[in-house]
Amino acid sequence: MQDILGSALLDYYNGNYTEDLITETNISEEDELPLPYFFRDFSEMPSIEQKALELSKGKVLDVGCGAGSHALYLQGKRLNVTAIDTSSGACEVSRLRGVSDVRNLDLIKLEKETFDTILLLMNGTGIFQKLEYISVFLTHLKSLLKSNGQILIDSSDLKYMYDTGEGGGIWIPGDAYYGELEFITKYKGAKSEPFNWLYLGENIFESACIANGLSFEVISRGENFDYLAQISAL
Repeated sequence: MQDILGSALLDYYNGNYTEDLITETNISEEDELPLPYFFRDFSEMPSIEQKALELSKGKVLDVGCGAGSHALYLQGKRLNVTAIDTSSGACEVSRLRGVSDVRNLDLIKLEKETFDTILLLMNGTGIFQKLEYISVFLTHLKSLLKSNGQILIDSSDLKYMYDTGEGGGIWIPGDAYYGELEFITKYKGAKSEPFNWLYLGENIFESACIANGLSFEVISRGENFDYLAQISAL
Protein backbone atom coordinates (compact mmCIF):
# COMPACT_ATOMS: atom_id res chain seq x y z
CA MET A 1 0.00 0.00 0.00
CA GLN A 2 1.29 3.47 -0.87
CA ASP A 3 2.27 5.63 2.09
CA ILE A 4 0.69 8.81 0.76
CA LEU A 5 0.50 10.58 4.12
CA GLY A 6 4.10 9.67 4.92
CA SER A 7 5.36 10.92 1.57
CA ALA A 8 3.57 14.24 2.04
CA LEU A 9 4.88 14.72 5.60
CA LEU A 10 8.43 13.89 4.54
CA ASP A 11 8.22 16.38 1.69
CA TYR A 12 7.07 19.11 4.03
CA TYR A 13 9.73 18.32 6.63
CA ASN A 14 12.47 18.29 3.98
CA GLY A 15 11.42 21.62 2.50
CA ASN A 16 9.70 20.20 -0.58
CA TYR A 17 6.25 21.63 0.16
CA THR A 18 4.56 22.40 -3.14
CA GLU A 19 1.01 21.14 -2.62
CA ASP A 20 -1.36 19.80 0.03
CA LEU A 21 -3.05 16.47 0.60
CA ILE A 22 -6.41 16.00 -1.09
CA THR A 23 -9.13 14.01 0.64
CA GLU A 24 -12.41 12.80 -0.81
CA THR A 25 -15.22 10.75 0.69
CA ASN A 26 -18.30 8.97 -0.57
CA ILE A 27 -20.45 11.86 0.73
CA SER A 28 -18.26 14.87 -0.02
CA GLU A 29 -16.25 16.53 -2.75
CA GLU A 30 -12.46 16.82 -2.86
CA ASP A 31 -11.02 18.92 -0.05
CA GLU A 32 -7.51 20.16 0.70
CA LEU A 33 -5.81 19.15 3.95
CA PRO A 34 -2.91 21.61 4.40
CA LEU A 35 0.36 19.92 5.35
CA PRO A 36 1.37 22.68 7.82
CA TYR A 37 -1.61 21.58 9.94
CA PHE A 38 0.26 18.39 10.88
CA PHE A 39 3.16 20.47 12.20
CA ARG A 40 1.14 22.86 14.38
CA ASP A 41 2.18 23.80 17.89
CA PHE A 42 -0.08 23.82 20.95
CA SER A 43 -1.35 27.36 20.38
CA GLU A 44 -2.55 26.41 16.87
CA MET A 45 -4.44 23.28 17.92
CA PRO A 46 -8.24 23.09 18.25
CA SER A 47 -9.55 23.51 21.78
CA ILE A 48 -10.48 19.85 22.19
CA GLU A 49 -6.93 18.77 21.30
CA GLN A 50 -5.55 21.28 23.78
CA LYS A 51 -7.90 19.91 26.44
CA ALA A 52 -6.80 16.33 25.73
CA LEU A 53 -3.13 17.25 26.04
CA GLU A 54 -3.76 19.16 29.27
CA LEU A 55 -5.49 16.09 30.75
CA SER A 56 -2.80 13.63 29.64
CA LYS A 57 -0.82 12.09 32.48
CA GLY A 58 1.65 9.34 33.29
CA LYS A 59 2.78 6.98 30.57
CA VAL A 60 1.08 8.03 27.32
CA LEU A 61 0.29 6.17 24.10
CA ASP A 62 -0.24 8.51 21.13
CA VAL A 63 -2.17 6.52 18.51
CA GLY A 64 -1.85 7.78 14.93
CA CYS A 65 0.93 10.19 15.86
CA GLY A 66 1.29 11.72 12.38
CA ALA A 67 4.15 14.24 12.39
CA GLY A 68 4.48 13.95 16.18
CA SER A 69 3.05 17.31 17.27
CA HIS A 70 1.05 15.93 20.20
CA ALA A 71 3.89 13.68 21.36
CA LEU A 72 6.41 16.51 21.22
CA TYR A 73 4.20 18.74 23.36
CA LEU A 74 3.79 15.99 25.97
CA GLN A 75 7.51 15.23 25.97
CA GLY A 76 7.99 18.92 26.70
CA LYS A 77 5.87 18.35 29.82
CA ARG A 78 8.27 15.50 30.73
CA LEU A 79 5.74 12.74 30.14
CA ASN A 80 6.83 9.32 28.90
CA VAL A 81 5.27 9.03 25.41
CA THR A 82 5.07 6.10 23.00
CA ALA A 83 3.95 7.25 19.54
CA ILE A 84 2.61 4.78 16.97
CA ASP A 85 1.45 5.12 13.38
CA THR A 86 0.84 2.77 10.46
CA SER A 87 2.58 5.28 8.15
CA SER A 88 6.34 4.63 8.03
CA GLY A 89 6.91 8.12 6.63
CA ALA A 90 5.00 9.71 9.51
CA CYS A 91 7.07 7.71 11.97
CA GLU A 92 10.29 8.87 10.31
CA VAL A 93 9.19 12.51 10.49
CA SER A 94 8.24 12.11 14.17
CA ARG A 95 11.70 10.69 14.93
CA LEU A 96 13.43 13.45 12.99
CA ARG A 97 11.45 16.05 14.93
CA GLY A 98 12.58 14.54 18.23
CA VAL A 99 9.94 12.08 19.43
CA SER A 100 11.88 9.57 21.53
CA ASP A 101 9.81 6.39 21.21
CA VAL A 102 8.20 6.02 17.78
CA ARG A 103 6.93 2.72 16.39
CA ASN A 104 5.61 1.89 12.92
CA LEU A 105 2.81 -0.25 14.31
CA ASP A 106 -0.91 -0.90 14.03
CA LEU A 107 -2.72 -0.32 17.35
CA ILE A 108 -4.33 -3.75 17.29
CA LYS A 109 -0.85 -5.36 17.24
CA LEU A 110 0.41 -3.55 20.33
CA GLU A 111 0.39 -5.97 23.25
CA LYS A 112 1.84 -6.59 26.73
CA GLU A 113 2.13 -2.90 27.61
CA THR A 114 -0.16 -0.65 29.62
CA PHE A 115 -0.59 3.11 29.72
CA ASP A 116 -2.05 5.77 31.98
CA THR A 117 -3.34 7.77 29.01
CA ILE A 118 -4.20 6.63 25.49
CA LEU A 119 -4.66 9.46 23.00
CA LEU A 120 -6.65 9.09 19.78
CA LEU A 121 -7.05 12.53 18.22
CA MET A 122 -7.99 14.05 14.84
CA ASN A 123 -11.15 11.91 14.75
CA GLY A 124 -9.68 9.08 16.78
CA THR A 125 -12.71 6.85 16.17
CA GLY A 126 -11.69 6.69 12.52
CA ILE A 127 -9.47 3.68 13.14
CA PHE A 128 -12.53 1.65 14.21
CA GLN A 129 -13.46 1.70 10.50
CA LYS A 130 -17.04 0.44 10.89
CA LEU A 131 -19.61 0.02 13.67
CA GLU A 132 -19.10 -3.74 13.64
CA TYR A 133 -15.49 -3.37 14.76
CA ILE A 134 -16.02 -0.99 17.68
CA SER A 135 -16.10 -3.73 20.32
CA VAL A 136 -12.89 -5.27 18.98
CA PHE A 137 -11.04 -1.97 19.33
CA LEU A 138 -12.59 -0.99 22.67
CA THR A 139 -11.72 -4.37 24.16
CA HIS A 140 -8.15 -4.02 22.93
CA LEU A 141 -7.83 -0.44 24.20
CA LYS A 142 -9.15 -1.56 27.58
CA SER A 143 -6.41 -4.22 27.74
CA LEU A 144 -3.79 -1.48 27.27
CA LEU A 145 -5.01 0.65 30.18
CA LYS A 146 -3.38 0.74 33.58
CA SER A 147 -5.73 0.77 36.57
CA ASN A 148 -7.31 4.23 36.73
CA GLY A 149 -6.07 4.85 33.18
CA GLN A 150 -7.95 6.94 30.63
CA ILE A 151 -8.64 7.01 26.92
CA LEU A 152 -8.99 10.50 25.42
CA ILE A 153 -10.62 10.31 22.00
CA ASP A 154 -12.38 12.73 19.70
CA SER A 155 -14.97 12.37 16.96
CA SER A 156 -17.81 14.20 15.24
CA ASP A 157 -21.50 13.59 14.64
CA LEU A 158 -22.02 13.84 10.88
CA LYS A 159 -25.80 14.24 10.93
CA TYR A 160 -25.33 17.82 9.76
CA MET A 161 -23.97 16.59 6.42
CA TYR A 162 -27.25 14.90 5.44
CA ASP A 163 -30.59 16.31 4.34
CA THR A 164 -33.31 16.38 7.00
CA GLY A 165 -36.78 15.04 6.32
CA GLU A 166 -40.10 16.54 7.47
CA GLY A 167 -40.15 14.42 10.62
CA GLY A 168 -36.64 15.44 11.63
CA GLY A 169 -35.00 12.25 10.36
CA ILE A 170 -32.07 12.29 7.98
CA TRP A 171 -31.88 10.90 4.47
CA ILE A 172 -29.04 8.38 4.28
CA PRO A 173 -28.06 6.45 1.15
CA GLY A 174 -28.02 2.68 1.58
CA ASP A 175 -28.33 0.88 4.91
CA ALA A 176 -24.99 1.83 6.52
CA TYR A 177 -24.56 3.94 9.66
CA TYR A 178 -24.30 7.56 8.54
CA GLY A 179 -20.87 7.98 10.15
CA GLU A 180 -19.29 5.15 8.15
CA LEU A 181 -17.36 6.87 5.39
CA GLU A 182 -15.11 5.68 2.61
CA PHE A 183 -12.05 7.88 2.12
CA ILE A 184 -9.50 8.36 -0.64
CA THR A 185 -6.36 10.50 -0.31
CA LYS A 186 -4.36 12.00 -3.16
CA TYR A 187 -0.93 13.61 -3.31
CA LYS A 188 1.26 14.61 -6.25
CA GLY A 189 -0.52 12.33 -8.69
CA ALA A 190 -0.67 9.33 -6.34
CA LYS A 191 -4.02 8.04 -5.13
CA SER A 192 -4.75 5.73 -2.22
CA GLU A 193 -7.00 2.72 -2.25
CA PRO A 194 -10.37 3.48 -0.64
CA PHE A 195 -10.35 2.96 3.13
CA ASN A 196 -13.07 2.99 5.78
CA TRP A 197 -13.14 5.72 8.42
CA LEU A 198 -15.72 5.98 11.22
CA TYR A 199 -17.27 9.08 12.78
CA LEU A 200 -19.35 8.37 15.89
CA GLY A 201 -22.21 10.30 17.43
CA GLU A 202 -22.06 10.64 21.20
CA ASN A 203 -25.03 8.42 22.07
CA ILE A 204 -24.00 5.40 20.03
CA PHE A 205 -20.41 5.74 21.27
CA GLU A 206 -21.54 5.83 24.89
CA SER A 207 -23.71 2.73 24.39
CA ALA A 208 -20.78 0.84 22.85
CA CYS A 209 -18.52 1.79 25.74
CA ILE A 210 -21.02 0.68 28.39
CA ALA A 211 -21.53 -2.63 26.57
CA ASN A 212 -17.78 -3.19 26.80
CA GLY A 213 -17.36 -2.32 30.48
CA LEU A 214 -16.16 1.24 29.96
CA SER A 215 -17.38 4.60 31.20
CA PHE A 216 -17.93 7.43 28.73
CA GLU A 217 -18.04 11.15 29.39
CA VAL A 218 -17.94 14.06 26.94
CA ILE A 219 -15.60 16.61 28.50
CA SER A 220 -15.29 19.16 25.70
CA ARG A 221 -17.09 20.17 22.52
CA GLY A 222 -15.70 21.98 19.53
CA GLU A 223 -17.31 24.36 17.05
CA ASN A 224 -17.94 21.85 14.24
CA PHE A 225 -20.09 19.12 15.84
CA ASP A 226 -16.89 17.57 17.26
CA TYR A 227 -16.33 16.44 20.84
CA LEU A 228 -13.69 14.99 23.15
CA ALA A 229 -14.59 11.98 25.26
CA GLN A 230 -12.85 10.55 28.31
CA ILE A 231 -13.21 6.79 28.64
CA SER A 232 -12.08 4.51 31.46
CA ALA A 233 -12.69 1.00 32.78
CA LEU A 234 -15.71 0.54 35.04
